[in-house]
Amino acid sequence: MARLFGTDGVRGVANVDLTAELAMDLSAAAARVLSAHRSGGGRPLAVVGRDPRASGEFLEAAVVAGLASAGTDVVRLGVLPTPGVAWLTAMLNADLGVMLSASHNPAPDNGIKFFARGGHKLPDATEDEIAALLDADWQRPTGGDVGRVRDETDAARRYLDFLLTTVPNRLDGITVVIDCANGAASEIAPVALRAAGAEVHILHSEPDGLNINLACGSTHPEDLMAAVKAHGAHAGLAFDGDADRCLAVDAEGNLVDGDQILAVLALAMKESGHLADDTVVVTVMSNLGFRLAMTEAGVKVIDTAVGDRYVLEAMRAGGYTLGGEQSGHVVMLEHATTGDGLLTALHLLARMAATGQSLAELAALMTRLPQVLINVKGVNRSGVGDNPDLAEAVAAAEAELGSSGRVLLRPSGTEPLVRVMVEAASADQAQAVADRLADAVRTHLPLP
Repeated sequence: MARLFGTDGVRGVANVDLTAELAMDLSAAAARVLSAHRSGGGRPLAVVGRDPRASGEFLEAAVVAGLASAGTDVVRLGVLPTPGVAWLTAMLNADLGVMLSASHNPAPDNGIKFFARGGHKLPDATEDEIAALLDADWQRPTGGDVGRVRDETDAARRYLDFLLTTVPNRLDGITVVIDCANGAASEIAPVALRAAGAEVHILHSEPDGLNINLACGSTHPEDLMAAVKAHGAHAGLAFDGDADRCLAVDAEGNLVDGDQILAVLALAMKESGHLADDTVVVTVMSNLGFRLAMTEAGVKVIDTAVGDRYVLEAMRAGGYTLGGEQSGHVVMLEHATTGDGLLTALHLLARMAATGQSLAELAALMTRLPQVLINVKGVNRSGVGDNPDLAEAVAAAEAELGSSGRVLLRPSGTEPLVRVMVEAASADQAQAVADRLADAVRTHLPLP
């Protein structure tokens, strides 16, 4: 049976895969599991936030009902970025945080993400406990033992005040265009950046419940690229629907991805003494150019599997303070327990203001090597690691690329496909090597 929880909670098409019934049952089960794990007296407390998707309204009602029915008091936070919900889980000493969002996915999708006490993502074992309780009988509280529900009307201001306390210097003199993806950043992002001193022009900040991520935000930065040039701005910033990721655009309209942002922040934190053990944590998909730049700067790089949860696990285990993904998930563990697009944006612009350098100049510390990714479908993904013929093809490709390239074959965790990634000194070489390896995968890993 397929695992209910994915790498980032439970997701699907709202009212088809993720129904009100499932949301209520999941929340009741989560409340029971987290209550069993808590110590001390009193009634458990949960906080619930959401992005502005239309389906978030009925799913929020279902989640709140499930939690309260299991004897957990609930604080509704309203529309708020995912990292804001994680932060308030910690600040309000809640036993559980719940975020309703499908991140960068289109409006018909939604998801439920749980946070444990302190605002940390749940470990796999706890998620499995929750899933196991879905069909189990349980004793429902009655009378005064049911949970009570209230609204936290000051949630956004509290999170905003926290963000501003982390910024090392003001952003005066910086003009920035921001694309809020018609999502959870729409109200708070302009206020935060202006409060920090920046002049702000805004795109896609009028959510109607259906336009979240629609041809905008971090997955569609085309409008932002044009607007930065049109306004003569110093930079542009693109958030996704729940504002846990951020990509940037330089003054010439060129995209600055998560690897480049991480490189800029790594050097800033190394100089200030805030980069623990001079180490940054990334996934195996980070560009080789990032790795070469970090080596040149005296920064160590630790690799994890793809997914920000695995980056976080490695960071917490090693006590590291910076990590992230090419997609723009950046985790600054001194300040946050999860990727935070607004936090990333503020610190990136602060580096520009402090150094007087343009974003293009800062990002130039790393050269992005051409990267080609091919999804080879209809193959036996389980044979990637132990097929000698395929291993020989990979070795030949690595010998051809030498130190100026990289090969990664990765089986999908959910589909019968293998991802072939190749980086090389030129785009033509990367494409040619990737095509050859994709053919080798098809030849040597046929389905039984």
